[in-house]
Amino acid sequence: MVGTAVNQHEQRVDWVVVIGLVGLMVLGALFIASASLAKESANRIAWYRLEHVKQLIWYALGIAMAMAAWLTDYRRLARWSVVIYWFSIVLLVAVLFVGTSHGWGARRWIDFGPFQFQPSEFAKLAFLIMMANYLSRPEAELQKPGVFAAALGMTLLPFILIIKEPDLGSALVLLPTGIAMMFAAGVPTRFLLKLAGGVGLVIALILVDVFFAPPQWRIPLESYQRKRLMVYFGVNPVPKTASVEERQRVLKEFRDAAHSVQQALISVGSGGVTGKGWRKGTQNALGYLPRAVAHNDFIFSVIAEESGFVGSVTVITLYSLILFSGLRIAGQARDRLGRLLAVGVVSLLFCHVGINIGMNIRLTPVTGIPLPLLSYGGTSVLCTLIAIGLLQSVFRHRRT
Repeated sequence: MVGTAVNQHEQRVDWVVVIGLVGLMVLGALFIASASLAKESANRIAWYRLEHVKQLIWYALGIAMAMAAWLTDYRRLARWSVVIYWFSIVLLVAVLFVGTSHGWGARRWIDFGPFQFQPSEFAKLAFLIMMANYLSRPEAELQKPGVFAAALGMTLLPFILIIKEPDLGSALVLLPTGIAMMFAAGVPTRFLLKLAGGVGLVIALILVDVFFAPPQWRIPLESYQRKRLMVYFGVNPVPKTASVEERQRVLKEFRDAAHSVQQALISVGSGGVTGKGWRKGTQNALGYLPRAVAHNDFIFSVIAEESGFVGSVTVITLYSLILFSGLRIAGQARDRLGRLLAVGVVSLLFCHVGINIGMNIRLTPVTGIPLPLLSYGGTSVLCTLIAIGLLQSVFRHRRT
């Protein structure tokens, strides 16, 4: 018994989280390879252009950064939270002016030669550190409206800047993450209910806009965002007064917007119990699941088709290992700062997983949000692994 207690005390890494991470990275490399190799035969494309090769490089860099975060006392890092947060705001402003577009006209990336950096992913990480540090003040101070207003402002500033890119999916995850951290910190329920009511009002206005509003009264959404909402809610996109030519054009655009969702559903449903086999998924191999998004937004559909129900459950189980371990780490944290940081990491990952898998099976609208560690993407991988490294730092310095 004494030896077991000593071993538990000396344990510096939560190995359950490590098992979940390793499992997700192995699956990510395998199925990104399946999706990327389907684009073109391997003997016709240079190895350095294959997404799974790049993903392995990002995994290696991310692991190194995660280890650095693990070795760094999270309390020391929190002292730099203001600098980190405002640096991320500067990057979000910069991307609006010098950012590049890689689809849909959205400016979300800053190019550094062959590499692209996505400031919104870094902003989520900076937001977690800033909010955790700010909310770790004494509970009596959290009762003050001014403190709540400042926390709300810290949430809305990156939210608005990310919306301007536009990147609706990345912006939306900030709200539930911020609310979860405020709740865990002990912010009065009456403040949180008002905030939840405000978020609900915005959602209601968007729905009214999609269903009923005439063109001159519409909320300024991007055209592709409006089409995605119409696809999700099954709204008839054709104006009643449209000409035959306009009707045909609008219907074609609507069908194009719905195509990815329909093919993702077919991919998930056709996998059966054990799937069709690695690189044998017809939806993926034949290009019915759009190849531009198969390796990132719809990687879960590729996994479900090729590994079936078993693979899908495996993915959800691996995420559950990390999320539930994160909650346990929050409960064991040495101080309020560590608890809030752990709650923030868990909430952010949960939002990403829920929204991405939801849009693959049509439970949520398509937002383009990545599935952590499985979707292809360098900045997303790096920031996710750094967040997990911070979680391990909280575990390492937990109370005895």
